[in-house]
Amino acid sequence: MRNETQLMKSMGWPEIRPDIILMALIVLGVLEGAPLAILARPLPAPAMAGPLVMPAPLTIEAGPLGRLELGGVVSGIGMSQGNWAAGGDATHWDLSNGQVFIQKTSGWWQFYLQAGAYNLPALGTRFLSTGRTLSELYGPVPVAYLKLVPRKNLSILVGALPTMIGAEDTFTFENMNIERGLLWNQENAINRGVQVNDRFGHLSASFSWNDGFYSNRYSWLSGSLAYSFDSANTLSFDAGGNLGQTGFRNPATPVQNNGSIYNIIYTYQKGRWTIQPYLQYTDVPTDLNVSIAQGAATWGGAFLANYRFSRRVSLAGRWEYIASTGNVGGRAVNLLVAGHGPLLLRPTSKSRIFSFGRKYPLSTLRRTRREMPLEFRA
Repeated sequence: MRNETQLMKSMGWPEIRPDIILMALIVLGVLEGAPLAILARPLPAPAMAGPLVMPAPLTIEAGPLGRLELGGVVSGIGMSQGNWAAGGDATHWDLSNGQVFIQKTSGWWQFYLQAGAYNLPALGTRFLSTGRTLSELYGPVPVAYLKLVPRKNLSILVGALPTMIGAEDTFTFENMNIERGLLWNQENAINRGVQVNDRFGHLSASFSWNDGFYSNRYSWLSGSLAYSFDSANTLSFDAGGNLGQTGFRNPATPVQNNGSIYNIIYTYQKGRWTIQPYLQYTDVPTDLNVSIAQGAATWGGAFLANYRFSRRVSLAGRWEYIASTGNVGGRAVNLLVAGHGPLLLRPTSKSRIFSFGRKYPLSTLRRTRREMPLEFRA
């Protein structure tokens, strides 16, 4: 078994996890012989910001667990690029998503489990294989949480949670664009902790105590407020920051884990159009205790838009600009620089359980200042 595992690692495949296999066998054992049905409504999670829409899920009567809902996504990625980041290659082919979603959405206790393979390509970063993405970032179960619903509109989530920061979600199938953007690179993607959500008329509020950039050090406080003027117009403000200091760093926990971030996001969604401009400010302060000799800040803006020609064809675009304070001579911490985002043509088709689609992105990234070398989160 050791030889086979070493061979899989050399090929870039994720390591076999006995605990994950055991969990899958338990789930399959519970579901064996359970009656299946198709719901008319889509899954409430994962969040879908882009033109793709999750198909109606399978429902399963799972005995003591109650009614479960099952969905999934399978997708591949092919990429060719010029002026790639150091250590990268000109072309890439890989499985970008092979994930299953299992959730319980009724009763006072609920849960959500997202498991499988994924890839997180981002502008200005070195492309990681899907195997390395799993091993270096969030593992084969990136999102899993228990949800308590004591009353209507109020919920409490505990576990590995998708971030509430920013306009773009983490996974490729959730967004207008395949690659995540420059502003997304300043934001955390998955955090572990506790989150409380409530709604008061047109106002939605969420607050979370968590580990920020997946640091396993619980010193982050995050919050989000969203006001819906009507069914088409929403204004949101989200913020998060480390109330302590964290010296721990790895590919999933960059230096930004010691900073704070603020976003203002406007969303217009009506008919064939989705338009989403937003502004961002981040700050990583000087802190010699965690080896930050001189802090830095970024400010930036993005404009995302999608036009739906038909059920199957959409055209999405993203323009971004971001600037950073500090310079190498002053020993400032590296953050990010300016650039432009991709246009993409996305014909899509849907099956009953899994979602399939094709996306054709074209992107360009332009650096406007050279005092600060690039440092992006992989």
